[in-house]
Amino acid sequence: MTKTYDLVGIGNAIVDVISHGDDSFLDNMGIEKGIMQLIDRERAELLYAAMRDRVQTPGGSVANTIAGAGTLGLTTAFLGKVRDDALGRFYAEGMTGQGIDFPNPPDAAALAPTSRSMIFVSPDGERSMNTYLGAGADFDADDVDAGVAGNARWLFLEGYLYDKPEGKSAFTAAAAECRKGGGRVGITLSDPFCVDRHRADFLTLISGQMDYVIGNHEEWLALYQTGDLEDALAQAATICDIVVCTHSGEPVKIIRGVERVDVPVKRITPVDATGAGDQFAAGFLSGLAMGRDLETAGRMGVVAAAEVIRHVGPRPARPLADVMAEAGLG
Repeated sequence: MTKTYDLVGIGNAIVDVISHGDDSFLDNMGIEKGIMQLIDRERAELLYAAMRDRVQTPGGSVANTIAGAGTLGLTTAFLGKVRDDALGRFYAEGMTGQGIDFPNPPDAAALAPTSRSMIFVSPDGERSMNTYLGAGADFDADDVDAGVAGNARWLFLEGYLYDKPEGKSAFTAAAAECRKGGGRVGITLSDPFCVDRHRADFLTLISGQMDYVIGNHEEWLALYQTGDLEDALAQAATICDIVVCTHSGEPVKIIRGVERVDVPVKRITPVDATGAGDQFAAGFLSGLAMGRDLETAGRMGVVAAAEVIRHVGPRPARPLADVMAEAGLG
């Protein structure tokens, strides 16, 4: 019997290595605060050696989303590539240990080491990511398990995959299989700099191939090259079924056709903002997969994001099902 998945993600399989670093440390190391920077293998080794208090966890933006959704009881899988090295085996075991199907076993033939992101958390909770795109960025169409993508009710694609041609081909192949099976396909815009690199491709995707798009306000402004957020979202809503905008403490905006929902956000001081957007997506997409209305799905996203920023690390410290129950959303 074929297995059906409520939510399948595809993205960079990255081991997150999290440490603390104040502003002077960031300056000394030449790290730009609050953004994701791509680095080479040599710099990755330098930064890894400079980390004082490492916490290591399977990561990657969409992988974090899938992990969160799994704690809500969804049947999940993640498509990504790791090398058969210590970090790659750690990653694969970490995913399957959380009940997430990971159909691509660690690859002994991978040319690059397993991807890793050195994340430095500042005293204000802001995170500065330094990502080495190793084996994960070599994930291509041949690595896509058609049986998994084709049996996904909802497929979530990571914008960062567009940083290499192999990722683009994997993206396209997975989306085609999902659509063939009757599933819904969407993308996270990932990062304003990612948007700048791939604006034309993203606009084409949104207008023709995506059923939903999730981004924060900076990413939407970058996509449409405007300072007017409402104008950007209005343009997106004319070409995509569901448009979602998160905004760090401001209400989340969700638009589907003529329907508009603004979901309030309770401001809290983050211990670590890592994973806030990823877990918003986990709650929101889980809500949609469960058949909830837009407002309820949005509230589920907000609650999930609020939970993850209360501790260090990008994934929930306890099942989101328990968190939703406490919030009256179970």
